[in-house]
Amino acid sequence: MAYRFWCGECGYKSDWGSESHGEKQQIEHYAARHPGTPPGGQVEVNRKNPEGGACLPVIVIAIVLLVLAASCHR
Repeated sequence: MAYRFWCGECGYKSDWGSESHGEKQQIEHYAARHPGTPPGGQVEVNRKNPEGGACLPVIVIAIVLLVLAASCHR
């Protein structure tokens, strides 16, 4: 799954990514923009676009093409 953290103080949203990556971005945002305020807000979960899933079809197609090319070579 991919996660995006929303700031509880302003309209900032972290990038989509792993939960730990989003949390790190939120902590860095609070330290820079809201010093002294503990990080808060909400977490958005994207179940339709799992993290890293975009590369998987490309890799599978590349492997299939390599297997086909190798089987056709005499």
